[in-house]
Amino acid sequence: MLQRLTLSGFKSIKTIDIELHPLNILIGANGAGKSNLISFFKMLNEMMAGRFQQYIGTSGRAQSLLHFGPRTTPQIEAELEFQVENGVDTYHIRLFHAAGDSLIFAEETLSFLETGRVVPRVDELGAGHQETQIIKAAEEGKQTARTLRYLLNRCRVYHFHDTSSTADVRQSCYVGDNRWLMPDAGNLAALLLRFRDEDLGYQRIIGTIRLIAPFFDDFVLEPDISNRVILNWREKDSDRVFGPHQFSDGTLRAICLATLLLQPENELPELIVVDEPELGLHPYALNIVADLFSKAALHTQILISTQSSSFLDNFDPDDVITVNREGKESQFSRLTSTDLEAWLDEYSLGEIWEKNVIGGGPH
Repeated sequence: MLQRLTLSGFKSIKTIDIELHPLNILIGANGAGKSNLISFFKMLNEMMAGRFQQYIGTSGRAQSLLHFGPRTTPQIEAELEFQVENGVDTYHIRLFHAAGDSLIFAEETLSFLETGRVVPRVDELGAGHQETQIIKAAEEGKQTARTLRYLLNRCRVYHFHDTSSTADVRQSCYVGDNRWLMPDAGNLAALLLRFRDEDLGYQRIIGTIRLIAPFFDDFVLEPDISNRVILNWREKDSDRVFGPHQFSDGTLRAICLATLLLQPENELPELIVVDEPELGLHPYALNIVADLFSKAALHTQILISTQSSSFLDNFDPDDVITVNREGKESQFSRLTSTDLEAWLDEYSLGEIWEKNVIGGGPH
């Protein structure tokens, strides 16, 4: 589990040092900085895929990533501590502003502190490189690098907001692209086909979708001659086959979330990061999705942001992190049940948030 994150100099985040739980819910006003924390994990995803410089280019260059630009903040520094079976693995990076409004690694360090020891084993990966060296170190057989590469690769950000007619999730995909769910669910049909054929919780996913969309019967997943499959489906009491373009945006997002959270436990990412999963969902569907997140947190780690007070009602205060914009920086604070005990006797957590008792609001 990712037990601690320290981050400084990234977008609106001047500095944070926060302990993470199995389930973490970010709440805050628009522009407070919730999405900036999530975009840090997106940057990590691209970094571990060897696309760090590409990510910088498509994100508005380094000036958009550094806290109020390179003149104010010349570097980004981050440290992620993972609790593993026999100790703590730590990944530390320092990214410095460079020519061409880019970022380079001024420092990249891996360490492992074995349980019962006081001095960690440290691997320095050098400085001045444009892409992470953890991939090379892992391929050379360094154990700490292999473990951390695996963990960082499995901290995955999912974004199901694009359900337009041209979105990948509404198009056909190659049946072999089914190892894990893509960040935009572009291979959803291929993954569901594998779950169905290998009996990997497919019926549980179907049953959950029926709770959210009672008209839904089942998917019709039939690869064509070029080994591509599309998300066709049937309605209850009908033989007619519908295409993915006939799903509403909210229903399609709910299907993506159900598939993500109900996949086999051994295939779940180490950390699931989702920005505003409530988008386009009916309040009843929201309660079902919230329950899916809570149950998934028994087997993996969850980090989500929300703007919905009714969605928030499904969680405990200890799961919640409020995000407030104080001047030019985002401040992150975890709630505690004991501090809200008197309020919770009369109000739900969402109502307390709306009353601006716990922060994370526009006032």
